[in-house]
Amino acid sequence: MSIVDGERSGVNATAASLLGFLYWQPLSGHDLCSAVEMSVGNFWNVTRSQIYRELRTLAQQGLVEGGEVGPRRRLPYTITEPGRECFREWLRESPGPDVMRSPLLLKFFFGILLSEDTLRHFVGDHRVRHEGQLEYYRNLLEQIKESDPVPAHVVRLGIAFEEMMLHWFDTIPWELWSAPEHRHPRA
Repeated sequence: MSIVDGERSGVNATAASLLGFLYWQPLSGHDLCSAVEMSVGNFWNVTRSQIYRELRTLAQQGLVEGGEVGPRRRLPYTITEPGRECFREWLRESPGPDVMRSPLLLKFFFGILLSEDTLRHFVGDHRVRHEGQLEYYRNLLEQIKESDPVPAHVVRLGIAFEEMMLHWFDTIPWELWSAPEHRHPRA
């Protein structure tokens, strides 16, 4: 929670991340969407509609201000001093526990009810995605490791995660799908 004009004004992590992007320079909603997509969007799920909704809320709270409409009707937002303090206060708060959300792992958890072919298809699709993400992170790390060492360290975790997922795919015990004693009676 932050104090803005004598009142408590809490910001959620998504709103706080937008304040973080605005901390050094004004950006339009479109620019914020691009910045999020290329950075924290790799580990923090934020939709375009959330970004625009949060910007409106942040403006109502006096934490950002809209500027003059520019080319392509883009409205740049600038963080206010109360917005800076709110962001710094949010940064100092404990982040709480991490939450892992993976539609693939959720399906895989109940995967004994699927055919092996279906599950192999899901895993194959995800393998391609994880291989692509790994390549993206490796290229990104080369670009930012000198100029942005702290975000680069986050990218290293992304690389480790992608390598771990690819290893996990290689260790799937596919023999369980052909062993009758492992099949669920309703499968």
